[in-house]
Amino acid sequence: MNCDVVIVGGGIVGLATAHRLLEARPQTRLLLLEKEPKLAAHQTGNNSGVLHSGLYYKPGSEKAKLSVSGLQQMVAFCRNHGVAYEQCGKIVVATDESELPRLENLWQRGNANGLQGLRKLTPEQIREIEPHAAGIAAIHVPQEGIVDYPAVCEKLGELIRKNGGEIRLNTRVSKLISTANGWTVETNAGEFHTRTVITCGGLHADRLVRASGQKPRVKIVPFRGEYYKIKPSRQNLVRNLIYPVPDPNFPFLGVHFTRLIHGGIEAGPNAVLAFAREGYRWTNINLRDLAESLCFPGLWKFLAAYPTMCGYEVHRSFSRSEFCRSLQKLVPDIRQDDLETGGAGVRAQAMTADGRLVEDFHFEEGPGILHVVNAPSPAATAALAIGAKISEKILTQLG
Repeated sequence: MNCDVVIVGGGIVGLATAHRLLEARPQTRLLLLEKEPKLAAHQTGNNSGVLHSGLYYKPGSEKAKLSVSGLQQMVAFCRNHGVAYEQCGKIVVATDESELPRLENLWQRGNANGLQGLRKLTPEQIREIEPHAAGIAAIHVPQEGIVDYPAVCEKLGELIRKNGGEIRLNTRVSKLISTANGWTVETNAGEFHTRTVITCGGLHADRLVRASGQKPRVKIVPFRGEYYKIKPSRQNLVRNLIYPVPDPNFPFLGVHFTRLIHGGIEAGPNAVLAFAREGYRWTNINLRDLAESLCFPGLWKFLAAYPTMCGYEVHRSFSRSEFCRSLQKLVPDIRQDDLETGGAGVRAQAMTADGRLVEDFHFEEGPGILHVVNAPSPAATAALAIGAKISEKILTQLG
């Protein structure tokens, strides 16, 4: 089969890229390959469904620009195609004096990034929005919201097919071979010949770089985030989204509360090393994945840089009472008996050999090929903006 573009990966970034390409040039012969029997099977289908506004990100960074633009595009897409979403707003809460300078920094970033309607809140104003939340100060972010990302992906898949693209499920890519006229994509379902390849492999992004004959500049290390759900009888404790002030000394945001688009309240996540790239429980172990992580020097340097945090995250994973204590910083009335075991997601975290987490989007390119190697949060919110950016670059190459 001969194509203009083959996209590897049926998560939201791959689907959004395919959609934007076909919007921009409908005659493009496009094929999207997904190894699972359904779209959005991993990161996209297991996240908390938050629409991020761009509050946290450094002004001028790729994350900030794509988040602000991507939120507008995602909201418009959902509105136009009948996908469930709600811009319910969130509060970011400082619970002690040490967090106030960081909260002020978020305020400045949010305004620099062009967020609309930001408000500083006193303790009394916090309780007007979230009656059970604790805090000495907060920022209200009205543009933040919640959405059904799997439904977004279903609609994107429908539009891709409607506009002439093809999607093949259960098709695992094993090798990408450069040819005189483009690329040959080897899969379990045969070979495909294409002028251009875009890989959006998520948890396997670095392996796809290697499969194309390049050496990836970063390593994907899987971190699992585990959630609890609040029992229905106690869901009145949280109205919408309650987040902590992030600590720049630690690489992860910390536990928070999220209302789900189809009902219920989720609390979490923590962050622990997953023993498989698709390891949603401690018992999911893939020896190849685990060996790759443990043999990677960057992981050991990361663990050495944050030994207390890493140990605490593991402890909290096994201790419901400790998880509850973390949640009580934001909502003191929450009790251990209010928590039910929820789901989990695995984050495809790109890491450098010196143990640094890659915080921004990371792309690696070669002639006729583009790899999306790191697409961290807010990638789901920003997917349509990312897709438009990639589409512009690819269509320039295709002429």
